[in-house]
Amino acid sequence: MLRSYGKSISLAESCTGGLLGAILTSVPGSSDYFLASSITYSNRSKVDMLGVHDSTLIEHGAVSAQCAEEMASGARRVGRADIGVSITGIAGPGGETEKKPVGLVYIATDDGILRRSERCIFKGDRDDVRTAAVERALQMIIDLLLSYDHE
Repeated sequence: MLRSYGKSISLAESCTGGLLGAILTSVPGSSDYFLASSITYSNRSKVDMLGVHDSTLIEHGAVSAQCAEEMASGARRVGRADIGVSITGIAGPGGETEKKPVGLVYIATDDGILRRSERCIFKGDRDDVRTAAVERALQMIIDLLLSYDHE
């Protein structure tokens, strides 16, 4: 779909550790549209590599809509892509807080016109959460591409 829409994509992944990039690049010829991927697991790498603001991390945390949107924008900018996609969350089994449970994931897209993020809570173990996050991100990419049909 990315090829047929003439769009390129770059990623920023945290809790999925490159799983989305691995899925996208498993398709032969993906170099036509897949430009770059950053695995920004630490807060410092989110800031240094993607331009996430320190104030965003202090105010909202790495697992937040605000951080996910800044990550997606940074992925698009750094990769010089048409679309940036990010995933940040708590895959477990540890890391949860009272307000941020295991399974909480934010996924964002940025196409230079519209930044959109989605809050998801996935059930299961670490692998289940990571897989579900990637599946939802893929659906968000498809939905974004299909929205261009209405322009």
